[in-house]
Amino acid sequence: MGKKLVIVESPAKAKTIGRYLGKDYVITASKGHIRDLPSATLGVDVNKDFKPVYITMRGKQDVIKQLKELASDSDFVYIATDPDREGEAIAWHIAQALKIDPQSHCRITFNEITKKAVKEAVESPREVDMDLVNAQQARRVLDRLVGYELSPLLWDKIQKGLSAGRVQSVTARLVEDRDAEIDAFVPEEYWNVSAIVSAASEKEKFKIKYLGSKIGGKLSKDKLSCKEEADKVINDVKGKDFIASSVKKGKKERNPFPPFTTSTLQQEASRRLNFTSRKTMSVAQQLYEGIEIAGQGQTALVSYIRTDSVRISDEAVHASRGLIEAKYGKEYVCPYIRSFKNKNSAQDAHEAIRPTHFDLAPESIKSSLQPDQYKLYKLIWDRFLSTQMSAAVLNTVTLDAEAGGQVFRASGETIVFPGFLAAYADINEENAEEKNDSTRLPDLTEGQTLKNHGVTGEQKFTLPPAHYTEATLIKAMEENGIGRPSTYAPTISTILERTYVEKDGKFIKITPLGKVVTDMLRDNFKEIVDVSFTADMEKQLDEIETGNKDWVAVLSDFYPPFHKQIKEAAESIQKIKIESEKTGEICPECGQGELVIKQGRYGKFIACSRFPECNYTKNIEVTVKGKCPICGSGLLAHKSRKYKGKSFYTCDKKGSNPDCDFISWDIPVDGKTCPTCGSYMVWKTFRGRKYTKCANKDCESNKKRKDKSEGDDK
Repeated sequence: MGKKLVIVESPAKAKTIGRYLGKDYVITASKGHIRDLPSATLGVDVNKDFKPVYITMRGKQDVIKQLKELASDSDFVYIATDPDREGEAIAWHIAQALKIDPQSHCRITFNEITKKAVKEAVESPREVDMDLVNAQQARRVLDRLVGYELSPLLWDKIQKGLSAGRVQSVTARLVEDRDAEIDAFVPEEYWNVSAIVSAASEKEKFKIKYLGSKIGGKLSKDKLSCKEEADKVINDVKGKDFIASSVKKGKKERNPFPPFTTSTLQQEASRRLNFTSRKTMSVAQQLYEGIEIAGQGQTALVSYIRTDSVRISDEAVHASRGLIEAKYGKEYVCPYIRSFKNKNSAQDAHEAIRPTHFDLAPESIKSSLQPDQYKLYKLIWDRFLSTQMSAAVLNTVTLDAEAGGQVFRASGETIVFPGFLAAYADINEENAEEKNDSTRLPDLTEGQTLKNHGVTGEQKFTLPPAHYTEATLIKAMEENGIGRPSTYAPTISTILERTYVEKDGKFIKITPLGKVVTDMLRDNFKEIVDVSFTADMEKQLDEIETGNKDWVAVLSDFYPPFHKQIKEAAESIQKIKIESEKTGEICPECGQGELVIKQGRYGKFIACSRFPECNYTKNIEVTVKGKCPICGSGLLAHKSRKYKGKSFYTCDKKGSNPDCDFISWDIPVDGKTCPTCGSYMVWKTFRGRKYTKCANKDCESNKKRKDKSEGDDK
């Protein structure tokens, strides 16, 4: 048998595959794309069916030379790049560079890097799928046309260095629209009225909340919109005991979530692990390509990570069910094979993200993984196991109690059987246990008297929708059909890097620059920032992938009217000046310019308005609640340049000690010291919950915390 060459994208993937193929195979890596459109010119002939002009990417000459040498020494070449549009396009470019006929059986793909999957792929090679290649090519050309023609217009009309993109611009609009909705929100007053009651024979008290009024024997659910309405309800029931008019008991089941797609993995990693979307994809890529596992060698731990499919292979289902029975017991295995449906057939090409080696539980290989790798692998492992576990069973009870013609209600639920929650707790209801404790109901019967221990009213106001976080923005992109699984993370990173949006804690908000750019595009290029238009374009790209649309025809429909708009806008749009926010101070360095607030890569800063004649800058002092634990002065928040804008805190040095050198990544807890070592305490956040921790990393309390968390993992 002659020598065979297998080409993949990354060296890590090459090393992993090398474990499964014999000495007759040589494995090498292209290290990503080898050809692309030129950066200095359009690179697309719009007059000849949008023919792209590809060139060898900078730094890839030596890679191509090595690939050619290895190919000439081999009897056959397999191109084993990733199983998606991007991977198919890389395979086509490699075939072009090596003068391999794309219609020859040179292409192999696998959804997971396991011995079985790799062997099966080698035994059934296929042609390069030109529908997938054309779908990627159409996206690349489309994005190039939009960016290449819009960006110079932004430079001319707003400021140099700006850019626009087909997906990034509409994503920035989502953020702007949400921020505008919040700004325009008018709070409405409402009142909550509640009573503390107990059953006559019970000491245990519980809370019931106002539901509505009984009029002519019928319940009218009322919203209390002012104090007068709340006071009427309070006066009607004050000093009166309640009668349990209805006690409904039941059981309900809660089923597990589907397995992870790219989008849901990014959302959950953000919520549970506080990972950015970029970090999630970087760590997931490592798990997919392979990690050196003690006693195992280079091993891929999860299936392909760029997918919007929730399909699971039969083999993976059966493996997981065996694991569930062994770890949790037979009653925890779902009595039937649970499957999940995709929205459309195009998603069925891949599987969901899942473990690939069911003999490598996260705890068993923890010592071989970096902390972030372990956290993400465990998240994927637990989520996948839960999909084949029994439903959680809950007892429910709903009580309606009446007094003075007013009806109050209490609802509670208790977990009878945890089912899948034993492996994958629902953090969206992380306070459910606390809520159930506060509304835990005694055994009640209809007609029973409930002693009234007091009624109170509380004024509330409706809240605006929350600003987007990375998790909720990705969810919005997915729901609106903006981008694909592989583009969510880079799109968000791009609009952050271009300072069209900024992070305020975990929230993403539009910047003044982002608002100016988005508004200009909205006013003059409606379709570019139109959600439905962008979603429709994604559908057309999907149809190119399935062979139902011609990629040149799609571009021919889009480009002429877009190009016409560009020419008209160049003539009609007036220069837009971004007014810097003034501080009212004169520059201390030149004495002439006024200090203004500018937006930089790492957030806002103060600069002289005479730039570039005067280069004076200084950081904006942002005060935070709390006191310096060393000298008792105030605290300032800063953005770290080294750590990509992460916040840190220092003493404001305005107290008795101007030389105080306090600095911390965490905000100190005002007036609280560690009971173990006497050091100051800091605020930390885990899964959305705030807690306090000793700032001294060597404190025994932190060591106990670490030991406990490791025990919990086990």
